Amino acid sequence: MATVKKPVSERQTPGFWEDACKHLVKKDRVMKRLIPQFGDACLETRGDAFVTLARSIVGQQISVKAAQTVWDRFALLSRKMTPANVLKLKVDDMRSAGLSARKVEYLVDLALHFDNGALHVKSWDAMSDDEIVAELIAIRGIGRWTAEMFLIFYLMRPNVLPLDDVGLINGISVNYFSGDAVSRSDAREVAAAWAPYCTVATWYIWRSLEPVPVGY
Repeated sequence: MATVKKPVSERQTPGFWEDACKHLVKKDRVMKRLIPQFGDACLETRGDAFVTLARSIVGQQISVKAAQTVWDRFALLSRKMTPANVLKLKVDDMRSAGLSARKVEYLVDLALHFDNGALHVKSWDAMSDDEIVAELIAIRGIGRWTAEMFLIFYLMRPNVLPLDDVGLINGISVNYFSGDAVSRSDAREVAAAWAPYCTVATWYIWRSLEPVPVGY
């Protein structure tokens, strides 16, 4: 699968976004209403695999605002956020930044996986979504949700449907079911019209709940 190389210094956007929007507007009544509300805004990647995964670990089980605060403190501990630099940090300093003991362990394990070459980073572009998820969830602290955020926010894969994401389920409830409870089966039925651009539809569902886009 061909993808654009992502320099760390530049933010990249998906080449498929315009085609995806045209498809979704044609296939889905809610998307037809939502997509025009956000102009030219679209998904962006920060272009750094380690930072994307580290941010997702920091953000687990806390609010977006709290996650940003902790990340900003954590990022100040090192001149550049790299696996090697994280491995040099003192546990007490990481804890003082607001990280739990468990998240410190997870971040160290993540850094070790990158530093010792355990991850097939150069092969990711050629691997399927499921293959990448399987590789990532072998790292402590990374479950399916985190792996799917990586597929969306770093690899910018077009057809990711993160059914474990509370925001997606809540957004489907609000936009398609008048606020009634939504099962995973309900969500899959709604998303059938989104394929092969579930990532794009998910992004717009998130934006319908929170106008400021979340980034990892």
